[in-house]
Amino acid sequence: MTQTIVRPMTASDVAAVADVHLAAFPGFFLTFLGRGFLRQLYRGIVDDPSGIAFVAEHDGVAVGFVAGTAVPARFYSRLLRQRFLPFAWHSGLAVLRRPSAIPRVLRAFTKSSAAPSETTGRSEMMSLAVLPTHREGGLGARLIASFNAEAAARGAKVVFLTTDAANNDRPNRLYVRCGFTLARTFSTPEGRAMNEYERSLP
Repeated sequence: MTQTIVRPMTASDVAAVADVHLAAFPGFFLTFLGRGFLRQLYRGIVDDPSGIAFVAEHDGVAVGFVAGTAVPARFYSRLLRQRFLPFAWHSGLAVLRRPSAIPRVLRAFTKSSAAPSETTGRSEMMSLAVLPTHREGGLGARLIASFNAEAAARGAKVVFLTTDAANNDRPNRLYVRCGFTLARTFSTPEGRAMNEYERSLP
């Protein structure tokens, strides 16, 4: 019987991870920005010293992943500074298709990270995705456990994440089952309701 393994993500996984993201999140903003943008994002996470990323592989094919950072402070500004031109190119192509997205793209480019004093000991899980064909059997929980273990090994005391509050029951239930508690609910400038969860680490 073939097993699904969870292992650290490498640069060679980035293209497949972008494809998993596209399949797992149809209609979402990052998906709208396109495959090229996603490849830059996940390559940036893999290359950054603070990056934490794992891929789930079945028969040699990526079927899920989790990615984030052990040090959220200034992570986004650092990532943007290092990859500004490719990010700008790919988001520009997306804006040509939908000019109404310009304000949201600009907010994404100016997103600031919290000051170090506000994130000390806190790791951010930025993205978790599993292909629809592999969502049974606890693969999402395995990816979360791998992320939490690595975050703890790097000295984190808390892992936090945000996810949609509405029409998103399955992920919200998963995070609760994995020991996360709801810290707050807030709305984005577009009116999108978001849940922020956090989980203390041993």
